Amino acid sequence: MDYVTLNNGVKMPQLGFGVWQVGDDEATEAVKEAVKAGYRSIDTAMIYKNENGVGRALKEVDVPREDLFITTKVWNSDQGYDNTLRAFDESLERLGLDYVDLYLIHWPTPEFDDYVETFKAMEKLYHDGKVKAIGVCNFDADHLQRLLDECDVKPVLNQVECHPFLAQDELKTFCHENDIYVEAWSPLMQGGEVLNHPVVKNIADDHGKTGAQVILRWHLQNKTIVIPKSVTPSRIKENIDVFDFELTDDEMEIIHNLDRGIRKGPKPAEMNKR
Repeated sequence: MDYVTLNNGVKMPQLGFGVWQVGDDEATEAVKEAVKAGYRSIDTAMIYKNENGVGRALKEVDVPREDLFITTKVWNSDQGYDNTLRAFDESLERLGLDYVDLYLIHWPTPEFDDYVETFKAMEKLYHDGKVKAIGVCNFDADHLQRLLDECDVKPVLNQVECHPFLAQDELKTFCHENDIYVEAWSPLMQGGEVLNHPVVKNIADDHGKTGAQVILRWHLQNKTIVIPKSVTPSRIKENIDVFDFELTDDEMEIIHNLDRGIRKGPKPAEMNKR
């Protein structure tokens, strides 16, 4: 496993395990399988409704708590200072933990304009030692800039949709210039077209790897944190088996040139669902 050092000095596995769209009971077995395969970073959220299942798995795995990196998120309807503090305590109880390693704002929901106060509540959690690091999801550069201007703690990362069809170059540049990591959700574009693209398949064949492994390797070499999801044990193992090969500069560029600006999810500025 490769690790990155966040801007507050906390170390985080560069490849983690996501549980979006995984049922609560199913999440328990999936997380146990992932930890067994070598994952140490688990990414969940209140809105996924599987924090209980993740918590059950964490109690059963034979890995010390300090060796695990657990992320969860505050949902849009729980934003605001007091709401965020309450929502965090509820997530912590469901997970059965004393602290989480990373707490994130799930969406900026700019129509409601709560994300600055939400982040200030997260700063309190950080200063109180209840979280090791704080960050955001799905923030555009202007949302991030406002946090940089109005808050005291710099977000450690911005978790956004990112894959070969949505390379996020401009946002990555902004984040890099401000020492904020980019973390990719939907790093494989939920499978399908990008995995079967001839360019990806040819590179995979050259390395004796799968299309998914090539794309995950592309993310890692782009210095992006990545959280692929699967509930299939063989794919869970496949997705972490990406540290024994490297893509060439030419291969990296060829994959990058697949960028079409295509999203599977909503644009951050337009997502105001609560």
